[in-house]
Amino acid sequence: MSEGSILAESRNCWRLARAKRAAVIVDAADYFAVLADALAAAERQVLIAAWDLHSRLRLRREPGGGGGLPDELGPLLDALARRGVRIHVLDWDFAMLYAWERESFPLLKLGWNTHRRVEFEQDGVHPVGASHHQKVVVVDDALAFAGGIDPAASRWDTREHRPEEPRRVDPWGRAYPPFHDVQMAVDGEAAAALGELVRERWRRATGRGLRAPRAARDPWPASLRADFQDVRVAIARTRPPHDGEEPVREVKALFLDAIAAASRLLYVENQYLTSPDVGDALAARLREPDGPEIVIVLPRACSGWLEEATMGALRARLLRQLREADRHGRLRVVTPCAPDRKDLDVYVHAKVMVVDDRLLRVGSANLNNRSLGLDTECDLAVEASTQTERDAVARIRDGLLAEHLGAAPEEVGRCVRESGSLLAALDRFGGGPRALRPLDPEESAAASLEPVLPQAHLLDPERPVSFSELAGQMMPGDVSGSDGRAGLRVVAGLLVLLGLAAAWRWTPLGDALSLERLSAAAALLRDRAWGPPLAAVGIAVATVVMAPVTVLIVASAAALGPWLGFGTALAGALGGAAAGYGVGRVLWRDAVRRLAGERLNRLSRRLARRGVLAIATVRLVPIAPFGVVNVVAGATHIRFRDYLLGTTLAMAPGALGLALAADRAVAAARDPDWGTAALAAGLAALVVVGTFLARRWLEPGRGGAED
Repeated sequence: MSEGSILAESRNCWRLARAKRAAVIVDAADYFAVLADALAAAERQVLIAAWDLHSRLRLRREPGGGGGLPDELGPLLDALARRGVRIHVLDWDFAMLYAWERESFPLLKLGWNTHRRVEFEQDGVHPVGASHHQKVVVVDDALAFAGGIDPAASRWDTREHRPEEPRRVDPWGRAYPPFHDVQMAVDGEAAAALGELVRERWRRATGRGLRAPRAARDPWPASLRADFQDVRVAIARTRPPHDGEEPVREVKALFLDAIAAASRLLYVENQYLTSPDVGDALAARLREPDGPEIVIVLPRACSGWLEEATMGALRARLLRQLREADRHGRLRVVTPCAPDRKDLDVYVHAKVMVVDDRLLRVGSANLNNRSLGLDTECDLAVEASTQTERDAVARIRDGLLAEHLGAAPEEVGRCVRESGSLLAALDRFGGGPRALRPLDPEESAAASLEPVLPQAHLLDPERPVSFSELAGQMMPGDVSGSDGRAGLRVVAGLLVLLGLAAAWRWTPLGDALSLERLSAAAALLRDRAWGPPLAAVGIAVATVVMAPVTVLIVASAAALGPWLGFGTALAGALGGAAAGYGVGRVLWRDAVRRLAGERLNRLSRRLARRGVLAIATVRLVPIAPFGVVNVVAGATHIRFRDYLLGTTLAMAPGALGLALAADRAVAAARDPDWGTAALAAGLAALVVVGTFLARRWLEPGRGGAED
């Protein structure tokens, strides 16, 4: 690394590549419109790597435009494929936790219902609990986009973030609150490098290679103004260790190097702030007498009650640390609200960091442990080397601040230049119809849960954590003698359970759980009175031996129909949960209590006061197979009543959503009719209402959560 430079290949970035043009695109209304134009210009190859996507996402929401091509993503990709473009879409093979928030059976929508040149795959090649989190689109290796915006259902919004915006609806026609995010566009060598990155991820996920496309015409949209010309772009990655591969943690190194390099101003927008290492780095700069001002823009609350109860509580813990370190009054942690609606939050999903007028960083990585070591991530960064580039970095930062304050970017920029302070701009423009309100961690409902949560590396892991290691972290103290033998029994038992769970997925044993075989077996029982109860017993037994519950739910619905299939699957899953709980209680409860120590016993007593919420949270966090959670819960102090109720509330909405989706897929494959569609709509309404009521009941401060 040259003296004074932040970016360095092999240290905090994978590649430093030239871009003839680079642009920052703020909010998805602009990004999706530009993306539609770029895709329309594709000639040879389109690569899409996403954490989430939806085939019915409307990219264009203004009248006109498109050149006769469809506005929805799936039909647009199909039209391009019929024109000869090869499309490769890589989506995360998501956990059941997200089933109701995503498009059901995306393979059916983007793989089977499109031209054969549209190739859709799901990426499940990562450690247990990890996810594919990159958000990258590459067109002909000549233009690429990377950042925080997925082509997903509830991302579209304008920079005005109006309280009432009729175009801000998801593919089901449901309105959602204002949403803020940022993406970056690059061309030239930088775009080709991102194409190489996605093709390598495709190879790891599918085992098949893709060729780089031959040169094509320039797809850069005429509507997109470049912020930088002929600039070096850094590409930083996170890749977890898996199948013998070494981990890649360039994202973390770049975050820490950027924080250390700030001299005057550090501006951050992020969805999460829970990483202890990042917190320590920020706290160290705040303690310095001449350190930088730090402005952090976060969402007021994490998305959904589950994330608020876990990530929100961890954030409250870290923000308390930063407040204590802010000896010189240089920290502001703020959250945006919609115009003239201080009670309506703008959800911050952006991942942006700006260091002075020197470094601009936009990417997919959050300031949490997962993004620093467990999930796959991709960030782009530009380090200014000329005054023109420094002016561009400052203009982008000031424009983001102006958007949240509802002020003119030129006025905000002038204030920052004249005062040398971001805090001065916050004070001067903070009284308008839009505002950045101070974010007090003590006001968060999640703050009340913070004392009962374990350390961040358990709820927000930076690396894969084995269950033997997890058991060791939760069971401090002497493990010699009889307690040592008890500990070995517990760890050995957990390893056996995990081995069974792995066998169902990665050995020929999993062939017994093919959807066709399970559906055929269930269909034989459908017309017999004792059939569904027998199927429920079979599901219960299967979960006890660690068979994946999601496959069992889908097969039950496909064979028995949505309602009977859902009831049968839920009854079987709950029966298996009860049986697994009993196994854990009989075999390991005494050993766990002896080994746990006073720390875990105090935690158990606290959890008993929030037993339903605790179990619902643990059940939904995708860190362990369903059957493993059952047995581990039985070995703790959790009451059986709370355990079963929490499991029911956590599973029922997702299970019914899967059952409904499976039934509709089968109906579509046969002969769909309006009666079936009406039934599906009614069931969908019940799921929405049930999910809403369950989550409201489980929110801290309501009856169910406080118990």
